[in-house]
Amino acid sequence: MSKTSAAPGPSQDDNDEIDLAALLGTLIDHKWLIATVTAAGFALSVAYALLAAPVYQANAMIQVESNTPTLPGLNAVSQVLTDSAPQAVTEIALLTSRAVVGKAVEDLKLDVQVEPRQFPLIGGVLARRFIPSAPGEVASPWFGLSSYGWGGERLDVFQFEVSNELLGLPLTLVADNAGAYRLYDEDDTLLLTGKVGEPAAGGGVKLQIKEMAANPGMRFDLVKLPSLAIITALQKNLTATERAKDSGIIQLSYLLGDPGQAAATLDAITRQYTRQNVERNSAEAANSLEFVKGQLPNVRRDLEKAEQALNAYQSQAHTVDITVETKSYLDQIVALDNSLSQLKMQQAEVSRRYTPKHPAYRALLEQLGEIEARKKELSDRISALPETQQEVLRLTRDMQVSTLTYTNLLNQAQQLDIARAGTVGNARVIDPSVVDVNEPVKPKRLQLVLIGTFLGAFAAIGWVLVRQMLNRGVEDAKEIEQLGLPVYAAIPMSQYQRDHESLGKQLRSNGKRHDKPHLLSLDAPNDLAIEAMRSLRTGLHFAMMEAKNNILMICGSGPSAGKTFVSTNLATVISQGGQRVLLIDADLRRGTLHRVMGHTNQNGLSDLLVGRVDVAGATRHSTIPGLDFIPRGQVPPNPSELLMHPNFATLLKTVSQRYDLVVIDTPPILAVTDAAIIGRYAGTSLLVARFGFNSAKELALAKQRFEQNGIELRGAILNAVEKRHDSTYAYGYEYQPIPER
Repeated sequence: MSKTSAAPGPSQDDNDEIDLAALLGTLIDHKWLIATVTAAGFALSVAYALLAAPVYQANAMIQVESNTPTLPGLNAVSQVLTDSAPQAVTEIALLTSRAVVGKAVEDLKLDVQVEPRQFPLIGGVLARRFIPSAPGEVASPWFGLSSYGWGGERLDVFQFEVSNELLGLPLTLVADNAGAYRLYDEDDTLLLTGKVGEPAAGGGVKLQIKEMAANPGMRFDLVKLPSLAIITALQKNLTATERAKDSGIIQLSYLLGDPGQAAATLDAITRQYTRQNVERNSAEAANSLEFVKGQLPNVRRDLEKAEQALNAYQSQAHTVDITVETKSYLDQIVALDNSLSQLKMQQAEVSRRYTPKHPAYRALLEQLGEIEARKKELSDRISALPETQQEVLRLTRDMQVSTLTYTNLLNQAQQLDIARAGTVGNARVIDPSVVDVNEPVKPKRLQLVLIGTFLGAFAAIGWVLVRQMLNRGVEDAKEIEQLGLPVYAAIPMSQYQRDHESLGKQLRSNGKRHDKPHLLSLDAPNDLAIEAMRSLRTGLHFAMMEAKNNILMICGSGPSAGKTFVSTNLATVISQGGQRVLLIDADLRRGTLHRVMGHTNQNGLSDLLVGRVDVAGATRHSTIPGLDFIPRGQVPPNPSELLMHPNFATLLKTVSQRYDLVVIDTPPILAVTDAAIIGRYAGTSLLVARFGFNSAKELALAKQRFEQNGIELRGAILNAVEKRHDSTYAYGYEYQPIPER
């Protein structure tokens, strides 16, 4: 028979195509796995939705006014320029700052965390479902477990101080009778004992319990957290957003498992924010008042000097009255000087708040420049008056300007003092903190169940598809035939055989032996795998007509292909057809044929080759008429050398004449060279490939190894074929075992 050339493999384009029918078939094949994992995801999500502690959301709303309260002393131009639209980002940052949140933590003592110890999983559910019939009632312990809280437990801590070593560490408070309690550290070391209402100290802890409701023996977990840690945790659960752009309406929300504490915390934050807002505006008025009071003495001295200078000049010049023209100039220049004085005061005030490049500061400079220009123009006119009138005008102007300035400062100081005392902020609470206790925001049970179920199904489908992608084992006879090896039979996976092998693995894992002989062809003769063996028997009958002898070698590329299963059951089926068959276990290293046939490996092939026994002494007669076998014998140190000995060739020649068929079970060709040695004597050689296990590359390498040694493989056997919806190997019925008689 001439060698068959290997057919070309599938093209790259074919490999890149996605076979939707194959993917669907793969999913159908693993439908029970996918259904089980999906059901598990559904069950776990339902359990979590029912057992998870609810989380509630407290909501509040604050309005920030567009204009800050007007302070006396600033004119309309500077006031408009210094005010701007509400800066939501700034106000939100203030709302969530440590200055505001930290004060709320301090007021509510949120750095002290108290949790009743509850029974795992179901304890929290039972505690939340407990409804006290009277205030202060505590649920009775379930199952006698009084160390856990089952509902109604409460611990109000008035004072709790710990040393730095115990900061952030959980302490255990055990309730005793009559309001007594004990406090332990992580190592169950007693720190102190005390009683409700009385201060207690010991072990680096100062503790005073205001009120306690718990069964005797009940345990509380008590932790004193660092202030920064609890502030950071609170900031993470606090959300502040502006309802609409430039609206000045800020929506606040806070998430917590305790609805009462959530509302109280958010209320404390809004209250602290509005208080600080008022204090900021009040402090601004106080600073302005301090500045004005500091200017009053200086202006008063200037006024006195101006009066003295005018009186002295009038006495010296013997003149009192000024002309009508001079009076007109006087009124104008006094008005300009008064405006100039006011603007300079505003400039001093604004310079403390803004840089010279700020629009408010630059607007004041522009006003000062305009007034200075008008004053210079008026001064030029005054210079044309008589010298006496000019001097009287100058001194009268200084006195009137100083008088107006002093009067304005006095009025401004009174107004600032009133503004400081009655300052209101530009932020107010529109909606106080409120919590909807009937609708927790977490967990959203329906959404959680849907997501859990979807994730379970997605994980199962993904695992099946990934495993299918990573599994490069052949699953179609066409893949083998493309290597140039015709497939003589596709032997389906036998559930009966699989159960037997599983039982054997289980017994071996428990340290027991499973030496009961098992031949599928005898225990389940109607199994589909045995029917495939009969078809293989028919095919081999015609395939071996042109062979040089009646020796059949069954080999595999690697271990676990099932060559021993094929060899033993094929030999049994052929012997049942009326032929005399000899089965030889040529795997001198790990052969297991003697176990399948229910015998020991003593006096086997290795013993025969070294001359310890003859052919008759090594041959065993089975319970099957016409079937004999030779076990492997003792494991020799040199299996390959024994097979190359002339005794092996003599043995095969002898038994070939005595039997109609000689079947040799060999070790894997890719593991050792024994199969290549034996193949030289065999007239027919078949390669066993396991469905979904041996890859096409591995089979091609095995075929190449045989060809390099001058051995032609007649064909292949696809073993352990599983029923797949995306494969052509589907069978119309399943095997029903025949009851033992």
